[in-house]
Amino acid sequence: MKLTVVGCSGSFPSAESACSSYLLEADGFRLLLDMGNGALGELQRHCGLYDLDAIFLSHLHADHCIDMCAYFVARYYRHDGGRCAPIPVYGPEGTEHRLTTAYADTPSASSMSEVFDFHTVKPSTFEIGPFTVHTERVAHPVEAYGIRVEHEGRSLTYSGDTGVSPALDDLARDTDLFLCEAAFTHGKENIPDLHLNGREAGETASRAGARKLVLTHIPPWTDPRINLADARAAFDGPVELAAPRLTYEI
Repeated sequence: MKLTVVGCSGSFPSAESACSSYLLEADGFRLLLDMGNGALGELQRHCGLYDLDAIFLSHLHADHCIDMCAYFVARYYRHDGGRCAPIPVYGPEGTEHRLTTAYADTPSASSMSEVFDFHTVKPSTFEIGPFTVHTERVAHPVEAYGIRVEHEGRSLTYSGDTGVSPALDDLARDTDLFLCEAAFTHGKENIPDLHLNGREAGETASRAGARKLVLTHIPPWTDPRINLADARAAFDGPVELAAPRLTYEI
């Protein structure tokens, strides 16, 4: 599997990065994990507008899904080649309504479903293209899911947005690459069931026995160097900061 960081800023885009979006590829299949603010523009550095095969939305906060409204425009109003066939979109219950409401002026109440084939995510195991996918509900104010993606004996776990969560520990068990949010700073923010800090991300990776930890979803007002140091103090394995255009072979 090849993972490309499309965007990794938390809460809102930074001067250097779009919000959460990660492109996962294997066997010619392209799965996008989240499409936050600014991600659609950056995505076009890595693949064509119409080359995605499926999209997974971890939850429906804007910094993880709002560029789906722009992607709707690209797919629905395409003139060259005609309107795109529906692409599978996996998201929490109410995803179609959320995107239709955010767009606010779709031609009809069902226009989104003309180009997006919506599938409701619940805690489960299923297939997306060549990938075996495991999803679990994590600790966030809205319905939110972490995801584990497996292919040919290798695995990626993506936390989405979450506080400390036993479900996330299970998803990340012995995973090859753990892409984990670290939005908060240890000793500064302490809001349960919202976000992890660097230390908590490191502790989660350690409990799970992850092989590599990549910290992501760090907002522009958070110092990533502190979170990186805190994660390294809690986890003996390799730890890195996500950055736009970084790629990982899993």
